[in-house]
Amino acid sequence: MIMSLEIQQMDEANRLSVWNGYVDWRNRPALRGYHGGMLAASFVLVVEVLENLAFLANASNLVLYLSTKMGFSPSGAANAVTAFMGTAFFLALLGGFLADAFFTTFHIYLVSAAIEFLGLLVLTVQAHEHSTEPWARVVLYVGLYLVALGVGGIKGSLPPHGAEQFDETTPSGRRQRSFFFNYFIFSLSCGALIAVTVVVWLEDNKGWSYGFGVSTAAILISVPVFLAGSRFYRLKVPSGSPITTLFKVLTAALYAKYKKRTSRNVVTWHTRNECKDNIAKGNGERDGSFLDEAVRERDSLPRPLRCTEEQVKDVKIVIKTLPIFMSTIMLNCCLAQLSTFSIQQASTMNTKLGSLTVPPAALPVFPVVFTMILAPTYNHLLLPLARKTTKTETGVTHLQRIGTGLVLSVVAMAVAALVEAKRKLVVKEVTCCSRINASSYSSSPLPITFLWIALQYVFLGSADLFTLAGMMEFFFTEAPSTMRSLATSLSWTSLAMGYYLSSVLVSAVNFFTGLNQDTPWLLGKNLNEYHLERFYWLMCVLSGINFLNYLFWARRYAYRSNQS
Repeated sequence: MIMSLEIQQMDEANRLSVWNGYVDWRNRPALRGYHGGMLAASFVLVVEVLENLAFLANASNLVLYLSTKMGFSPSGAANAVTAFMGTAFFLALLGGFLADAFFTTFHIYLVSAAIEFLGLLVLTVQAHEHSTEPWARVVLYVGLYLVALGVGGIKGSLPPHGAEQFDETTPSGRRQRSFFFNYFIFSLSCGALIAVTVVVWLEDNKGWSYGFGVSTAAILISVPVFLAGSRFYRLKVPSGSPITTLFKVLTAALYAKYKKRTSRNVVTWHTRNECKDNIAKGNGERDGSFLDEAVRERDSLPRPLRCTEEQVKDVKIVIKTLPIFMSTIMLNCCLAQLSTFSIQQASTMNTKLGSLTVPPAALPVFPVVFTMILAPTYNHLLLPLARKTTKTETGVTHLQRIGTGLVLSVVAMAVAALVEAKRKLVVKEVTCCSRINASSYSSSPLPITFLWIALQYVFLGSADLFTLAGMMEFFFTEAPSTMRSLATSLSWTSLAMGYYLSSVLVSAVNFFTGLNQDTPWLLGKNLNEYHLERFYWLMCVLSGINFLNYLFWARRYAYRSNQS
């Protein structure tokens, strides 16, 4: 009797020590006090340094490689880069979807790293051959889009993998998770710092094959580093396709609405009204939206379309976050300029600091260093101060952080327009004194320091810190537990759509400004003949309108998670 009681108590203790819904890397139950926590998340942060080094080392300088080595025009190179980076970030949705539905974030990372490694290997070989033949461009695109597929899988799995290591049921766990997202941006910046200094210098001075080779080595090293933390990770058990749930609830609601409108049976109508009243009384969270029809009319729906109240609630949460997501796209369209036109601007300017010649692609070092200083300062100084001032758990809400980034993006584009106007003034002065036209003045650097371009980098880098970290934490904490990887991927999808929008805007601006046989603003081989300052003013105005749209939705948003 005593023995059986002891066994029962041991079983109860073991049950309480298990993380429900989580397993370890060997598919055994994850244990409290052993799996998860900051130690497990620290491996993710180190891996992100290596992963972002591998990705950004080439993305930051790719526009110059395409224009100087592969024969692309400035706008053609800019569009090729934005298409590549947009695809990489958009594919994060695929990585997040697979992690939620079928595989764990652990397995998605390993497969994605292998794909990115293969793509970088192809790019290394292509750069070593250094050919501009049509076949070389085919190999270039194969390598780039293999990298994009791998990067997408990693971006969609690595942030939620790290965030899942914390216990969200306790205040300390939620604070640690918030710290993780901020330090994730810090890790991004560490990788970027090495990329835009060491690797860019190798590409400019030793050859592009060296740069691609360093990236290949970095992603290869990241795999054993990631595996080193295996015994500490807790992995969320996949719970089926979140996309299926979304479409199921939407289809059920539309079907029920259509059937209700076409129904002519008055008795059935009265009966259903009574059911609605009873359900509404028992559920305080129902808001009368058409999605509730999926529950109200549940018994009359075909069996495959029958939804639970929890499923309907989850879909309503996701739909509620979409306006916030859409409001961040314009900011990322501004960020796209940092890896395209801004690099090309700097390449026309004086890039010397004393006796040191700085590669134009190293310009991101300014926002990167600023971010590396600001991230820990925000974590350990500003955030505790905000918590004491507001007497809330978060101190600064997720939406306030995102909004701060959007305001900074407006300022950044105004600064970019003013700096480009100053650069064009120098072009005009030089060409007048030299009695040559602007199109001929392209071989020598302009007598203006590239540090002017650094101003827009600092503002946009700060905007990225506030908005990207805020978006990641917002989507992760607000999303239903079954859709967290997919929801977190929306942060990267916003980047993707920003890069795509940048390409569309460039094409649209050239189309409309080229009407009536006028010269398009952003067309030609020489940047000095572009009207880039007008394009930046347009971006500034659009960013301002976008911020007003964001305010409209943010003021009406009701948090699901604890923001008080």
